[in-house]
Amino acid sequence: MKAPLIVLVIFFSSKVLAQTDLAGVPEKTEPIILGMAYHIHSEALQEDRILNIYLPDGYKQDDSTRYPVIYLLDGSVDEDFVHVAGLVQFNSTPWVNRVPPSIVVGIANVNRQRDFTFPTTVDEDRKKFPATGHSDKFIAFMENELEPYIDHTFKTTRSRTLIGESLGGLLATEILLKKPALFNEYIIVSPSLWWDNASLLTLPSAVLQDTFTQKISVYIGVGKEGLAPTTVPHVMEVEANQLADRLRGTKSKGLQVYYDYLPQENHATIEHQAIYNAFRLLNAGADK
Repeated sequence: MKAPLIVLVIFFSSKVLAQTDLAGVPEKTEPIILGMAYHIHSEALQEDRILNIYLPDGYKQDDSTRYPVIYLLDGSVDEDFVHVAGLVQFNSTPWVNRVPPSIVVGIANVNRQRDFTFPTTVDEDRKKFPATGHSDKFIAFMENELEPYIDHTFKTTRSRTLIGESLGGLLATEILLKKPALFNEYIIVSPSLWWDNASLLTLPSAVLQDTFTQKISVYIGVGKEGLAPTTVPHVMEVEANQLADRLRGTKSKGLQVYYDYLPQENHATIEHQAIYNAFRLLNAGADK
């Protein structure tokens, strides 16, 4: 993987020249910088990808402090990176302390329908979304390229959280069931479990076995969302509840599951509130 091209992500800027306000008092303005954009190449995906990175206050490359990493799907600047980084910054302040100071890795999208879905047997969905069905490559990118790159480039602990909403929630669920060890916390919001006739709800998984002992915490949040955008007559909140019930129904000693129904939120409004609730329910302020 080639060295990153580092680009400042600036969310507010103006001329860094002295100017005069209405009261005649000279003032100086400068940019507010929330993070950095790293351009990397993925062999698994055969394309360049952008990672938007937020580093916690006080991060220094030359000291011994290491930080948990929060991986954010739909992590483009014009998607969820800005407001989720803000949630992490707020919840990691000492007077709130719901999450430890953490690195946020926003994975910018190229084609989320392609990357976040596995192959479907539903003909209508294949016709409507012809580029879908390549989550295996995206998972390989995360496992074999992204996580090693982040661990090599930044000072990280072994604590890894994955956040996914909608199709991102579908992918997070697939990873939880197929490769649970990639993360130790999963924040799954309004997952599109209707995909492929809700086949993930019946998928055999090591995480559902009594012998599974790895400690994993899962938050599942869903709003009043009604029918999914498909002809399959599934209701998103029902399937999210079924996923939570299936996970909670195991005798796994390592699995902790939280289900959060937010009827005042819909598919467009739920993510910010759900992630805020997840930080509280997962008790992420504890030492890791």
